[in-house]
Amino acid sequence: MRVARDIYQVQLPLPFPLRIVNVYLVRDGDGWAVIDTGLNYSPAQEAWQTAFAALDIEPRAMTRIMLTHAHPDHYGMAGWLQAQSGAPVYLSPGEDAFARTQWAAGSRTYEPIATFFGMHGLPAAMITTVAADIAALRLMTHPAPVTTTHLTPGMPLTIGDRVFVSIATPGHSDDHLVFYCAAERLLLCGDAVLLKITPNVGLWGQERGDPLAHFLASLDRLSALDVSLALPGHGPPITRFHERIDELRMHHMERLDTMEQAVGSGATAFDVCTVVFPLPELTSHQVRFAMAETLAHLEHLVHQHRIERIDRAGVVQYRRRHRNQHNPICADGC
Repeated sequence: MRVARDIYQVQLPLPFPLRIVNVYLVRDGDGWAVIDTGLNYSPAQEAWQTAFAALDIEPRAMTRIMLTHAHPDHYGMAGWLQAQSGAPVYLSPGEDAFARTQWAAGSRTYEPIATFFGMHGLPAAMITTVAADIAALRLMTHPAPVTTTHLTPGMPLTIGDRVFVSIATPGHSDDHLVFYCAAERLLLCGDAVLLKITPNVGLWGQERGDPLAHFLASLDRLSALDVSLALPGHGPPITRFHERIDELRMHHMERLDTMEQAVGSGATAFDVCTVVFPLPELTSHQVRFAMAETLAHLEHLVHQHRIERIDRAGVVQYRRRHRNQHNPICADGC
């Protein structure tokens, strides 16, 4: 689907309830730049071949493969496309390091994630399922790109007759990038801003600090841009960009209030998750994202000194702080 001059959106299937990831082809002189790649399994490969045929594109016409981040639905086919085209793969250094660790053949990084969730109350049967799901997902990121080139925030990128700048937008992932063309008020925004759903902001036990704080700061950074059209990784194009940013801020403020109430005098993250999300209706894939999102919000509340974290015999619980409770960190009136 043509979404802007010389830009086509390709919708690739996903084998979980999100169903679709949007990737983009941007005309680049006599060739095409690819923005994000999809998950590597046969229906997505067929969708790429259909798109190439519809646009009369030979794989060798791909000039570069640019990634907003290294989550598998955006990164998974980077190596597959590179093998066909020889095109370089560009992504941020942090996302490249994440992919090489998380998705490497033989990686067992799903084990500490499962252990982390177990410490926060996830039942043993669900822990086993989470580990198996992540291990299976890793296989759909192979083959990995043979070589990668790093993008740094602020770097100008000329694609065809457009000049984009890469902007750091951590939160959904630690080193997520978006690509902004000021001359056309155009933003390729990956999963930084979505229209129909809220970007997942999760804590998996390996992120930097407080991912929700990073995400909210990224929204502030994005709100300073003049954007008339944003092309996201999921869902329809966004034309009311600043209104959507305000809606996302409000969603997280409301979610924080709900979770603060839910911890009461003591609850695990899984306890809170069962209050906030309809877990019996969710797939195991959705449950692990619900758990990660719950943890991100609870840890943000800890950083705000609205709740406290307690380790009881290896099980982590949270409880509300009394409004008049002495807080030594804020004793000087912060």
